[in-house]
Amino acid sequence: MRIPDETNPKLLRQSPSARVKIQNPKSKTSNTILVFLLALLFGAGTAQAQEITVGSKKFTEGVILGEIATHWLESNGVEAVHRAELGGTQFLWQALLSGDIDLYADYTGTLLEEILAGQNVSPDDLPEVLATYGVRMTAPLGFNDTYAIGMKEERAEALGIRSISDLRDHPDLRFGFSNEFMDRADGWPSLRVAYTLPQSFVRGMDNDLAYQGLETGTIDVTDLYSTAAEIAAYGLRVLDDDLVHFPEYQALYLYRSDLVERAPEAAALLQRLEGTITEAMMTAMNARAVLDKVPETRVAADFLNEHFDLAQAVTVQEETFWSRLWKHTKEHLLLVIVSLLAAILVAIPLGVVAVKVASTEQIILGTVGVIYTIPSLALLVFMIPLMGIGGPPAMVALFLYSLLPIVRNTHAGLHDIPGPLLESAEALGLPPMAKLRQIELPLAARSILAGIQTSAVINVGTATLGALIGAGGYGQPILTGIRLNDTGLILQGAVPAAVLALVVQALFGLAERVFVAKGLRLKG
Repeated sequence: MRIPDETNPKLLRQSPSARVKIQNPKSKTSNTILVFLLALLFGAGTAQAQEITVGSKKFTEGVILGEIATHWLESNGVEAVHRAELGGTQFLWQALLSGDIDLYADYTGTLLEEILAGQNVSPDDLPEVLATYGVRMTAPLGFNDTYAIGMKEERAEALGIRSISDLRDHPDLRFGFSNEFMDRADGWPSLRVAYTLPQSFVRGMDNDLAYQGLETGTIDVTDLYSTAAEIAAYGLRVLDDDLVHFPEYQALYLYRSDLVERAPEAAALLQRLEGTITEAMMTAMNARAVLDKVPETRVAADFLNEHFDLAQAVTVQEETFWSRLWKHTKEHLLLVIVSLLAAILVAIPLGVVAVKVASTEQIILGTVGVIYTIPSLALLVFMIPLMGIGGPPAMVALFLYSLLPIVRNTHAGLHDIPGPLLESAEALGLPPMAKLRQIELPLAARSILAGIQTSAVINVGTATLGALIGAGGYGQPILTGIRLNDTGLILQGAVPAAVLALVVQALFGLAERVFVAKGLRLKG
């Protein structure tokens, strides 16, 4: 199974905030805080460097195969960690090439039609071609999870549709395909040409939401995967691929070539999984996760215990609601606090410079404004080629996204100070830095604090997107809940995020009493 693509690579070595001094150059406190922030920022992705890192795409089967590999390695004495639901094909492929992960499950059809598209590679040549990228592959795991096109059984029966070719006679049908399928070489563009399909209502959407669209009648046709449990659960008819458009998608594991030197036992263990999973087994595992709501880690453990003669059974310590909440809260707070503090340290000086140096005003305000207009998800993805996956790129993206409100409010607060007050300060003979520190910043404090508050609230919500690149936080249960159509899981992320936003609002109400003079807080 395949999903929205993103890209990847290595960690940035320096942050813009590393070059900024704060208000009092004689104080070491600000520098200590900055060093601490940078240590958190760039140390967050380096823990567990000796473990084998298993990645998985953002769909149920990919997560299960990732859990199987992780449990299998650990049960044989190899330390492994699973970074689940990282994204789509290109995202995982780039993560593998860059070394952010060591292995993940993919499919022969995806390799030929998506990753190596345009290279005219045959299935027999795959191992040799992958080796040029520093990647190796196992033999197929034993099942073919091919693409398919499907629609509700009763709708298809009423229209007499049994094959993909039959769709030509119904140009008014509404198509809703997964986002990746919309752009893949073996997806909608080539499918439309191969079958000369006339439909004009064709939308991209999350694959898991497409099933709900079929159920509610919002769309009529979507792309499926042959081992998907949803086919039976939603009563779908798989249309005959009568022109044999889709190739085989034999599941296998891809792993870095250097794994053979670093952990030869891990590479050998992966090969022992070859040919051990039938299509019926995979479909049953998907059904347990999607329909029975059994955690993927339990599904994978039960599969290994049942089908392999293990010296010691795989055990799973399932997380409680409170342990999951605490873990996601810590991850979310780390993302928000580090990015917000870094933004404060950079944005306030930028706002001051924009007021004091007229030639920089439009440059500074224009630059942070442009950054803010970049969609938050795109900004997250833009960070990945520089910093890899996980917390660091999410923190930097959130840091950049937080700059505009603070810079603008700092600029506005200083710019709008009444002229007579500034003239009085000059009459006292205060030097520029003393005037800024003792007069101007205190007078602008309320505006600056409002900008910080705005950034903080935005950060709390935007940080949920960090889960898309493996940063965790409250976005993780939201993504999993969408994938499994589990409202309870979605609420486990959405409700705490909303509560945290309210807490932030309350905390800034208290902060105003501390940092803003009483006279400036009085109204009317």
